[in-house]
Amino acid sequence: MIDVPPPPDLNSAELYINRELSQLEFIRRVLAQAEDLAMPLLERLRFICISGAILDEFFEIRVAGLRHQRAFGATQTGPDGLTANEQLRRINEVARDLVARQYASLHQLYPLLDLQGVRITSEERWNARQRAWLKRYFSREILPILSPMTLDPAHPFPQLLNKSLAFMVTLEGKDAFGRSSGKAVVTAPRSLPRVIRLPESCAGCEYDFVLLANVVQAFVSEFFPGMQATGCFPFRVTRNSDLLVDPDDAEDLLRAVEGELSSRRFGDAVRLEVDAECPEDVAELLARQHGLSSEGIYQCDGPVNLMRLAAVPDLVERPDLKFAPFTPGIPTRLRADTDIFSILRDGDLLLHHPYQSFAPVVEFLRQAAEDPQVVAVRQTLYRTGTDSPVVQALVKAAQEGKEVLVVIELRARFDEEANIELANHLQKAGALVVYGVVGLKTHAKMSMVIRREGRSLRRYVHLGTGNYHMRTSRLYTDYGFFTCDPDIGDDVQKIFAQLTAMGRHGRLRRLLQAPFTLHTSLLNFIEREIANTARDGVPTGIYLKMNALVEPQVIRALYRASMAGVRVQLVVRGICCLRPGVAGVSDNIDVRSIVGRFLEHTRVFCFENGGERRVYLSSADWMGRNFFNRVETCFPVEDPALVKRVFHEVFELCAADNTQAWRLRSDGNYERATNRRQPVSVQQVLLAELSGA
Repeated sequence: MIDVPPPPDLNSAELYINRELSQLEFIRRVLAQAEDLAMPLLERLRFICISGAILDEFFEIRVAGLRHQRAFGATQTGPDGLTANEQLRRINEVARDLVARQYASLHQLYPLLDLQGVRITSEERWNARQRAWLKRYFSREILPILSPMTLDPAHPFPQLLNKSLAFMVTLEGKDAFGRSSGKAVVTAPRSLPRVIRLPESCAGCEYDFVLLANVVQAFVSEFFPGMQATGCFPFRVTRNSDLLVDPDDAEDLLRAVEGELSSRRFGDAVRLEVDAECPEDVAELLARQHGLSSEGIYQCDGPVNLMRLAAVPDLVERPDLKFAPFTPGIPTRLRADTDIFSILRDGDLLLHHPYQSFAPVVEFLRQAAEDPQVVAVRQTLYRTGTDSPVVQALVKAAQEGKEVLVVIELRARFDEEANIELANHLQKAGALVVYGVVGLKTHAKMSMVIRREGRSLRRYVHLGTGNYHMRTSRLYTDYGFFTCDPDIGDDVQKIFAQLTAMGRHGRLRRLLQAPFTLHTSLLNFIEREIANTARDGVPTGIYLKMNALVEPQVIRALYRASMAGVRVQLVVRGICCLRPGVAGVSDNIDVRSIVGRFLEHTRVFCFENGGERRVYLSSADWMGRNFFNRVETCFPVEDPALVKRVFHEVFELCAADNTQAWRLRSDGNYERATNRRQPVSVQQVLLAELSGA
């Protein structure tokens, strides 16, 4: 009798990568761009800054949440089995290594930039003329604005804003009242530029910069006449920045979010960054002051806020040190005809940003505002601004007497303040503004124009994988889909009605929607591929591209598909909790991450479907929050030419990429795909195929 081994336990913690550690691996891949010698120098500096910004948010949200769990003694674990305390310990180890690499990369970059006439000059390199100019600058521009505070019983430690620059100063001597304080704190308001360009009269090269922190350190004694500053150490406190609005208790969500924003600036401290020269006793004093142990202290061998260096590439006009400029392409159909409604009546239209221009989306709304046959405009906004041309077109439409409905998600993290301003701006213009569904974030990207044509109304729809934001449309890869298909138009109208009237508006015909049908439908699609493995000659395959793969039910379904023999090709930019390459479980799963010039943001789901390939585009990643706590859309691409195009642009090219692709190993680490004999970059290929450059 042959012993049949038991089937693997798909709930085993060994099959799941920890979400937080996977996020840190993504930051490591971003930082690797800064270490790539083939990358233009100023772009390498940008990638260091980007890695710092992502790490900041990681501490503000993810580490803050884990510390909260630990403080309240939470014992529950995720699929990976790690407790909050175990996660914090592992994060501490990995994050310290990342920080050391960030500053090592920065110091490797400084001399290379110096050779190109771009210098960030530290105090020891200032000559007499530079020092004299900087002292005058300090006296004129900095001294009147900063408010130093000595520490004594009458001057308690000041409450510092989240991530604000501050200095701990050690002093000798007596003040004007004959007291020896010994210590003071100087805070730098955000109105002061963190990077100062030296004028041509004293610059040592074409682009000679000095950091604000270095200027304050050099002349800090000017704040304390009669005393001597023996040390001046920059530091920065990162705080819990997750909003705690309870929508069930908020009568007016806009006012509730406004009230919570002020508390974000002074949330519980989760990290203290100090200058590498800061004495241990001073660092420990700062940590105690903010309720942190030594675990929360991070030493910085350079600026305590790396993101401030992002100003340097913007100030330097050296195209040879940056990515080559490009002009986003315009599809032939849009160049041949200016009437976008006429174009859409001839067939669906697909735009791939940033390779193709975002301008047609703006033109869609601009024409809607001016067209006397348009009676209504519906729009969701997640991240945008009041100066956006999208918003300007909506304002124009409202002023022209169209019925304009805008669903604004006030709780788009770190864009809440801008969205409050946006809501007030649109309401003043006459638009009807609502904030979605209580308890759910509205993350769907939808625009609908209703136009009277003869005796009937026709709906024109734009659906996207990304936000209606002009700037990010040049930086993020996303799909935008236009159609006037009646079924899709009816589905989109039902979703807008849900967001405003909250009634049950019937089952959608073509779109999948979270939190209702998206999760179940995707599980059914995977099960169909598994069932098709039993049919001879029927092709099977699952191809998925997203920003994050976390939700355990869909991961288990993908494991079952792999075990059944279905080929599963995943392109996951950031967090991936699925562990590929595990014998007998995920042998048929390949996971890649593309990290390059543009932030990969498209969500594309493709299933072989028994030879009739099914392609969906979506606003949703495969995370619990997207499936169950957000309003999301997932929409089909059915034109055979567009199906073929999407599969080529996303899955064929990503599989061929060997310059910007990383492959996930079963141990949770990533390795580069490095066949450089015939280098292929998906982003470079698409720039060549789709852009106007």
